[in-house]
Amino acid sequence: MGFTGFPDEAFLFYEGLEADNSKTYFARHKHLYEDCVRAPMVALTDELAGEFGGAQLFRPYRDVRFSKDKSPYKTHQGAFADLMPGIGLYVELSAAGLFTAGGVYTTAADQVARYRAAVDSDLSGKPLESITESLVAEGYELLGERLKTRPRGFEEDHPRIELLRHKSLYAGLQFEPEPWVHTGEARERVERAWRSFGPLVEWLGAHVRGSELPRR
Repeated sequence: MGFTGFPDEAFLFYEGLEADNSKTYFARHKHLYEDCVRAPMVALTDELAGEFGGAQLFRPYRDVRFSKDKSPYKTHQGAFADLMPGIGLYVELSAAGLFTAGGVYTTAADQVARYRAAVDSDLSGKPLESITESLVAEGYELLGERLKTRPRGFEEDHPRIELLRHKSLYAGLQFEPEPWVHTGEARERVERAWRSFGPLVEWLGAHVRGSELPRR
């Protein structure tokens, strides 16, 4: 079945899960998760796969082993289409609406070093500056982990100091749960955003790449 939008029950499901994040609630409403959240997300990513590649849906369960918050379930459903590990395109459904993003969310030390070296160089840094300025002009927000101060080894008056502060970098846009989200227009909006994120994802893939450090 093709993608026809996310039904209102998907948002009601997550509103309820935010209020009662328990195994009892999830078990009682699992049919809503499967039919109104997961199935439409699979249909959406399947339709986008021809242009952007296949996307992996994240599991609904939280890893609580090292967290003080022992809530068992995520209050959103995400899917990630990767250019390379950790770098790619993202879409997320939650009670707040639909969120789209593209870039790199977490980085290892070697990736941060390659990123800053590329930003520092005019040859690669100026194109990134142009890409990010265009995204902001289109209404997207630049996000990611950032230092509050300048990174070590760079002067405060560096022409791209704000980009150098980033340890990770992605562009994103939050859509409110307006009526169009219940229709096929939701696919068109995600598709449009993912196309806009393409140059940033490609830049990161070329200059940051995947981590070469052993996994911990």
